[in-house]
Amino acid sequence: MKFDRILDYLMFREGGQEDNFTDNPAVTTGSIVWGVILRTSIVIIVTLILLKQYDFHQYWWYSFFAIWFFVGFPAFRQYQKFKERIKVLEEETLCGKCRHFNEGAQVCQIYDMHVSKNHIPCEGMSWEPKL
Repeated sequence: MKFDRILDYLMFREGGQEDNFTDNPAVTTGSIVWGVILRTSIVIIVTLILLKQYDFHQYWWYSFFAIWFFVGFPAFRQYQKFKERIKVLEEETLCGKCRHFNEGAQVCQIYDMHVSKNHIPCEGMSWEPKL
């Protein structure tokens, strides 16, 4: 458990199953994109430093592997976790079956409030089935 938390911090990931019970989700599509941008800029800066300092001009293509392992793959895994969380929300809450539920932002579009297992923004009063 501790190792997973440390790995989450090192890979700029946050959220998990406990995130299903909080009112404000830690993982959204925006946080995933922000992680991609941040990790990409770190990899590019490190690559440029290595090219300048250690004369690695022959090995510049290693940066593609670094981008995949430190940017692409963690973003892909985080997006999979995000989709699993949305699937659980859709199955276990009334909001998941409502036409006003926005999956990408995990928000009710009428009340502009985040949805969780413990918090339904309209309390079921504005619920309309998805078509």
